[in-house]
Amino acid sequence: MNSTRQKSTSNSLSKGAALVTGALTGIGVIYADRLAKRGYDLILAARNGARLEALSARLASETGRSVTPLAADLHDKTDLAKVEAVLWGDPSITMIVNNAGAASVAPLLDADAEKIEEIIVLNVAALTRLTYAAATEFVARGAGTIINIGSIVGIPPETFNVVYDAIKAFVVALSHSLRQELADRGIRTQAVLLGAATNDIWEKAGLPYQNLPASIVTSIEDMVDAALVGLDHGELVTILSLRDGDEWTRFEEARRAMSKKFAN
Repeated sequence: MNSTRQKSTSNSLSKGAALVTGALTGIGVIYADRLAKRGYDLILAARNGARLEALSARLASETGRSVTPLAADLHDKTDLAKVEAVLWGDPSITMIVNNAGAASVAPLLDADAEKIEEIIVLNVAALTRLTYAAATEFVARGAGTIINIGSIVGIPPETFNVVYDAIKAFVVALSHSLRQELADRGIRTQAVLLGAATNDIWEKAGLPYQNLPASIVTSIEDMVDAALVGLDHGELVTILSLRDGDEWTRFEEARRAMSKKFAN
């Protein structure tokens, strides 16, 4: 970890530190800004060290919070271990936002196998390892928050892309299991299921959000603000594009009722 920490100039009490992955662009930048304004110090993880230093300095200046840049490529085992070590070794961390990710839009038979593996390593393996490190530390201290950034395609996994849909279904399942296992240990868990957003992840994947109908696209600022409201309300799953929350409640009740019959 870069030992240079942008010092807080605020006298307000910190809520601890939030570690945000994929912090340089899109959703990650907005989470960093909003959490700092809510009183969290920040540890920002992303690949580009120079840009990360600049972002950290700007956020520290604008919010008065302590901001630590952590240059790391989560595809790389050594860099991933570096981030894990921070989670193991920094007792000030009270939240992790697993935001780093990559998307795929190509049909399975047209995709590159190496690219598929890279996406799985980042979106599944790295997320799970960081969640494990954070959860272990949070349980030891009796408190902590784990936010996993997912997608609405994790619910109907036959609607978009074979690999990406399956990855996001994993995020939903992991978050459910975490809540079941850790709810009585003082740990908050939230899966944020994004819809179409003004996020550059899709441009990198070959499907710019500008090509989508404007009526289904939400700004990343509105998405993060809504997700944090969901966190405040203790939601396990926050579906930002679903207007009637009772529909999700009924879906969950039906799923749980059916699961009781699987032992026949």
